[in-house]
This record gives sequence, structure tokens and C-alpha cells, in this order.
Amino acid sequence: MQRCKFLLLLFFYCSLQGWTQPGYNLGAGPSAPYLSFVDYQRSFPRPQEAMQRKLDTLKKQFAAKKIKWPAAQIYIRSFKYDSQLEVWVKQESESVFTLFKTYAVCALAGSLGPKRVQGDYQVPEGFYYINEFNPFSNYYLSLGLNYPNASDQILSDASKPGGDIYIHGSCVTVGCIPITDQQIDELYVLATFARDAGQDFIPVHIFPCRFDVPRSKSYLDDLVKDDPILKNFSDKLSDAYFYFEKNRKLPIVLITGDGQYHINEAPRAATNSRSALSATLPKEELSTALPRAVPSKRVRTIAKLSEVVDQWPQFPGGMTAFNDFIDQVSSSLRTSLPADFAKVYVQFEFVVDRDGTPVNFKIIKGLTEYPKLQSLLIERLEQMQIWTPAKLNAMPVAKKLTQTLTLQK
Repeated sequence: MQRCKFLLLLFFYCSLQGWTQPGYNLGAGPSAPYLSFVDYQRSFPRPQEAMQRKLDTLKKQFAAKKIKWPAAQIYIRSFKYDSQLEVWVKQESESVFTLFKTYAVCALAGSLGPKRVQGDYQVPEGFYYINEFNPFSNYYLSLGLNYPNASDQILSDASKPGGDIYIHGSCVTVGCIPITDQQIDELYVLATFARDAGQDFIPVHIFPCRFDVPRSKSYLDDLVKDDPILKNFSDKLSDAYFYFEKNRKLPIVLITGDGQYHINEAPRAATNSRSALSATLPKEELSTALPRAVPSKRVRTIAKLSEVVDQWPQFPGGMTAFNDFIDQVSSSLRTSLPADFAKVYVQFEFVVDRDGTPVNFKIIKGLTEYPKLQSLLIERLEQMQIWTPAKLNAMPVAKKLTQTLTLQK
């Protein structure tokens, strides 16, 4: 009898431990069969508060769009250049997805193109799914992605492909997809209910841009024109994009032994759409679609840039100090912004040379219509401190970096 009591107590203790410990992986859920995934998430303070704040609002938004609550399946796709994240929803009985909402991605890091090595600040591009619900995130709430996926494991750096890629709150990033806390509240709740309904693998597709937006596509075309590998990669993503645009159904994505994506049943008309898009863009529109670069005064001729390094450049004081410097630059420009200036995310690049000097600053996105502001911003950025240079085989090398800052009144 005493042994039975002990076993019952042990079972009760283990059951409690199973859903109170922070084991957030998608496969890790409530240990007791009667505890739903929604209830499991409610056991954590932040998801519980998010549901209290957002459940009624979400139900009303679904009703306004004539969508049944809750969604049994959701599909997320993000566009790096366009700084947008879409949420599509459907019921199990429905064959096509309906757009529920589009969120603004509120900070950017890196440039267009896939993530290929740890520490490159790149947001991945490709086909992923949510594999983690983190209610204790340093960035409020976060949904983890299964980067590196099977393709990344083949094509990325074998020893240091990187990881820890999330959709999260707090509106800061060094390679993730950040939205505001209010928005991650909604998305976390939507994903929780979809997981509870049985959607174990919530797809997240990350694209370099919207392939049917002339300005965005022109920027991508200019970027990949001299890089056949990157062009082939973006073409595969384009196939998936146009397949969904036409059918509102998820494409079947295959990964071959060489790590390449292949979109099963993707209409070849997608290729024609891409060609027609560039061909129909007037030359005068094409010339203004791309950012007008303002030259940096701190210019050097760099003989060779290293794509892969053993150690990335280090800013004095680390990334926290670097982010503080970027914030100071943004703040210093507020009084110079026009009265009608809207919030703008500015992407810039520069090179940390072999001696650690940051040189060759260039605005690559944002401020297209404000050349004077571009010049002023570059002047402020050129006050950046000397870095510890990147290293390859224990030797200092030049490395290009891309970063984003926000300008607003």
C-alpha cells in the first residue's frame, strides 16, 4: 500500500514537472493527455496575458472577415526587402488559405540572400516551420524556426551554420524576424490554437521580396545579375511564391541531394511572369526604383573581401555597444528630418578593413527621395569607432557588413 502511494505521488510530481518546466520544443508539450496545448501555454504568464488581451479581439477580427474561429491551420510568409509578414488561415475542411493579416517587420538585419554561416546577421530565406514556442523569450514571446533545414545543412558552413532563428517581439534583431509585442501576442495565440487543433508543422516561408512588386523585383534582379548561384536560388523561391499566388495552396517543396529546392507542380508560367515583370517596367521607372547611392567620403579600394571568416569583426564593447551607436546616430538626425517625414527603415552596408577601419559606407535601402539625408547619415556613420577586424586562418581580412537603423520623428 505504501509503495502504491509513493508511485502515485511520483506520477503526480512528474506530471506537474512535465508541463511547468520550460521545455518549449514543438514536440514537447503537456505530459498529461487531458491538458490541451492551449491550456499548456496558459500555464505560462506571458501567453496567458496575451490570450486575455487578444482572444476577444482576434475573434472579432475573424468574424469581420467572415472566417471561422479558431483557424485549424495557419501559414506564415515573410518578405525581407518589403519588410512584411503575412498570416494566412484556413479550416481543415477548406482547400485554400485566406489572408488574415499583414504585419510590418519592424527591424532588419543583413541583406537579401540565404543565411550561410553563423554570425552573418542574415535572416534565412527558404522553407521552414515553427518548431518551438518560447514563453520566456528575451524578446517577450518568440516562435522558433527549424533553421538550418535540410537544404541549409548541405549548402551552409558545415561547422558553423548558425541557428536560433525566431519570429519574436521587442522590435530588435541580429538575424531574426522581429515584430512588435502587440503583434507577437496575436501571432503566438494564433499559432497556439493551430497547434492545439493538430497542426504540428506550421509552415513559414521566407522570401527575399515580393516577386510581383516592380520596385522590389528590380532591386533583387540587380543584386543577382552577376551571381548565378543566388539567381538560381531566388528563382526557386519565386516558383513557390507564384504557385501560392495562383492556387492559394502550399507548394510541395522537395530538397535534392545537392541541397537545391525544387517546387513540385510549380507552373512554368511563373518563369514567364518573372520575365514579363522586368520587360514591362519602363526604363524611367527602373532608374528611380533603385536607391540612389550617395558616396562615402571614407573610401578605400579593397583588394579582396572575405565571404567566409573564422572570426567576425568585433565592435568595441560588442553588439550592445554597436546598437547603442546606431541608436545615437538615429537620434542625432531627428532634428534634420522634414516635417512630413514618415518612419523609414534604412539599410546600409560598409566594410571593416583589415586594420579594423570601417570604410565604404553605402545606403542600399531607404531614403531614396532624400539624398541630403543620405549624405548626412553617412557622415554620422563615418564617425564609427575602429573595430577588431575579421580573421581567416588567424590573419586579419576585410569583411562587408550590412545593418539597419530606423529614422523617425
